[in-house]
Amino acid sequence: MLIYSTSVSVDGFVNDREGRFGWSVPGEEQFRFHLAQVRELGAHLCGRRLYETMLPWETDPAMRANELWDAFADAWCALPKVVFSRTLDRVEGNARLATGSVAEEVAALLAATDRDVEIGGAGLAAAAIGLGLVDELRLFRNPIVVGGGTPCLPPVTEAVPLELVETRTFGSRVVYERYRRTLDGSD
Repeated sequence: MLIYSTSVSVDGFVNDREGRFGWSVPGEEQFRFHLAQVRELGAHLCGRRLYETMLPWETDPAMRANELWDAFADAWCALPKVVFSRTLDRVEGNARLATGSVAEEVAALLAATDRDVEIGGAGLAAAAIGLGLVDELRLFRNPIVVGGGTPCLPPVTEAVPLELVETRTFGSRVVYERYRRTLDGSD
């Protein structure tokens, strides 16, 4: 299953007009939840900006400042990653640059693991959504309106029917919404 998981503002943006996303930094409870989710994955596809944001978890010893962060760094380092970029000529850590199309890379990763694969970065996820490849959306809706920025979801030419399969509200008041794509729009 291909999963798109991201933090999002109430008005549907992954960052604000200046590209900032500090409002989405998870509290400890949500961070533990993210850790459990990362441990269940077989691979991760990411765009350049997300790769660069997450790279310190593989390269910076300061990201191992406590037991929880250390556990996340271990899980993230162990996870194979495929990076889509038009500007990078090399990547570090447990990552490789994509050599195929989004569809080809998704198919290869899903075939190589019996676990779910996650895709991150709004632009890359938009391409996968446009191709009908995303099976599940996992949104962490933050209690803030930012008024503009990078949209979480792309415009679509046809409706994408979803079923809400799980919700959870964290102590930080972030609401987790998990949606699964349905084939015909029925429950």
